[in-house]
Amino acid sequence: MDLNLSAEEREIREWVRTFVRKEIIPLEPEVLSRERRNEPGLKQKELDALRDKAKSAGFFGVPTPEEYGGMGLGAVMNALVEVELGRSFVQFKFGGEADNILYRANEEQKQRYLLPTISGERRSCFAITEPGAGSDASAIRTSAKREGDEWVINGEKTFITGGNEADFTMVFAVTDKEKGADGGITCFLVDRDQGWTSEYIDTMGEWGPASLIFDNVRVPHSAILGEEGRGFELAMKWIGKGRYLLPARALGASERLVEMGMEHARNRVTFGQPVAERQAIQWMVADSAVEIEALRWLVLSAAWQVDAGIDSRQAQSMAKLYGGVKANEIVDRVLQIHGGMGYTRELPIERWYRELRLLRIYEGTDEIQRRTIARNLLKGHSSIRGFLG
Repeated sequence: MDLNLSAEEREIREWVRTFVRKEIIPLEPEVLSRERRNEPGLKQKELDALRDKAKSAGFFGVPTPEEYGGMGLGAVMNALVEVELGRSFVQFKFGGEADNILYRANEEQKQRYLLPTISGERRSCFAITEPGAGSDASAIRTSAKREGDEWVINGEKTFITGGNEADFTMVFAVTDKEKGADGGITCFLVDRDQGWTSEYIDTMGEWGPASLIFDNVRVPHSAILGEEGRGFELAMKWIGKGRYLLPARALGASERLVEMGMEHARNRVTFGQPVAERQAIQWMVADSAVEIEALRWLVLSAAWQVDAGIDSRQAQSMAKLYGGVKANEIVDRVLQIHGGMGYTRELPIERWYRELRLLRIYEGTDEIQRRTIARNLLKGHSSIRGFLG
């Protein structure tokens, strides 16, 4: 069993690590200042400038196949990139990517949606969650009724990431009530100018999702992505495209947070001693270090299984569950180590506290992950011995 990275993999990770340290982390004070004034942390032109700088160095389309102009990196390297990006709360992603299910588009749709999304000319959003259908995605009620060569879409989607900025959406609607999720849900590619609207949803974090409203939105039959009635399968492929990437980002945040906690503990003196000498603080550091290492291997194991072509759904659910729970525990400890200053909006700890809480909800709640893990074990789809058997 070889647990080493190749020279090329180390070089890629080091490039991202340096980019984050030199280009992104220095932006944090200004981002915090803007957010305290209820302004966007980074303006779009600033994000574009960062992406252009990375692209000029050849860093573009990390997971995008080379045939589409990307780097075509595998799951393990994608995970390592996300770990490094996670070391800053600034929400930055390299350009040149598109939703995985857009690769299922036909040639005409690829020209209209996939390629412009990869190049950055267009922006997409994935719309399946509804006010009454969150974790139970099969319970969606948005409908699409066929009238001749057109479909008429009605309904509401909620908590849609990027929904306020997107110029087109991949929306999932019921096209056959009798079949439901088993052959009765279809995915449509719908441009904003075809009639859907979005409304901002205010949250406890800086993340700004949207509600999408479809009121008799008409689209041609050619707007169907994939096959009619097979949309639920596409949705599950989107949701499961990389659950290991979410805890990978949480892993990077946890590393940085504990580093901040240790630095503060070494310098903060109480009763004549640095608080780093206190057993309570040492145990916080020790517990966090063990949990970070466990999370690292859960993430890398899930990613390795993806690269190896092994069914990694169980491993990804475990990484997602553990990462969400432990990252929240770790940020809480680090805030406690910092005392009152940790609770202020002067430091990024409070910001991370709110940001990481979302990890336990979106793209599969803790409860859904536990349900998945338990059912796989109880039905014999997975072994308690892991993929090694």
